[in-house]
Amino acid sequence: MPIDPLAWETLEERTSYSCPGFDVITETVRLPDESETEFDYVSEPASVCVLPFTPDGDVVCIEEWRQAVSRVNRGLPVGGTEPEDDDLEAAARRELAEETGHEAERLEALITVEPANGIADSVMHFFVAYGCRPSAEQRLDHNESIRPTETTLEELTEAVRTGEIRDGRTVLALSYYRLFEADE
Repeated sequence: MPIDPLAWETLEERTSYSCPGFDVITETVRLPDESETEFDYVSEPASVCVLPFTPDGDVVCIEEWRQAVSRVNRGLPVGGTEPEDDDLEAAARRELAEETGHEAERLEALITVEPANGIADSVMHFFVAYGCRPSAEQRLDHNESIRPTETTLEELTEAVRTGEIRDGRTVLALSYYRLFEADE
């Protein structure tokens, strides 16, 4: 297969910084014009985001302190995959239970996106969970401060529309869900 003329050639790669959750990778690259430069990006495991519905059709959300923006963020359960996850659905079920204490009767894959591929190799897998009930114990990581809440789909949509909810994963999950729901 021919190489695309826009492609960069990676000459060297090293981890410049590593912490729990992600690494910063620095690559020395050759650009299409033959010049060389360095390119840094965030590397992290694949993640899952869950849009969970109760049997009554309400959405299970979370309120979580987000240090990077110094405020409580309202959104959906999200988390990285872990080595013990059998597959992406298992990761979604685990994150839903850990962050909300809810378990789902059924999950459906919604979409997979690269939310920030200009600066990260992140891949996010979105799921819709149905029949979610508070039947598990919330098991938060040491650095998580999360309060589960419930809202209607209409209230969640309005909060995204007005900019009250700014969390990109929640905006993407809801937007794709509403887009695909309109096709049905």
